[in-house]
Amino acid sequence: MLARDADLVVITGGEPLIQHRRLLPLIAALTAEGRRVEIETNGTVYPGAAVAARVSFNVSPKLASSGVPAGRRIRPGVLRSLRDSGNAVFKFVISGGADIAELAGLQAELGLGPIWVMPQGVTESGVLAGLRALAGPALEHGWNLTTRLHVLLWGDERGH
Repeated sequence: MLARDADLVVITGGEPLIQHRRLLPLIAALTAEGRRVEIETNGTVYPGAAVAARVSFNVSPKLASSGVPAGRRIRPGVLRSLRDSGNAVFKFVISGGADIAELAGLQAELGLGPIWVMPQGVTESGVLAGLRALAGPALEHGWNLTTRLHVLLWGDERGH
């Protein structure tokens, strides 16, 4: 089953936790073979206690700039449960000042952390400008700042 020697297996997709009950046998098999498992999620679906106990989460909720209505993108109970698992980090793509304010509000309301922020951008210059704009707010709020390395390396080109 595990032809490749990888310490970490990342399960991503659209929203993989929609299938959380079906993921459990896969997670059990991977962890039985000594693999660590991380699930990338938007934080709108609770994974269930059995899944939450066996994996780590990279939670990337959408902010208002995404255009998705708040009730579909922010589920406070799910985000708190993921936070309380002790195995979650939260990652946000920031488009501007309104996103910074929204994230600061979510952090205060839900106690999210650790938080990673990255600038929206599809060009090298856009990402670098976004990083410069985010550095101050990241320091102020105790967020981790990260780049969009794939954009810096390959621009908006798909397939890398």
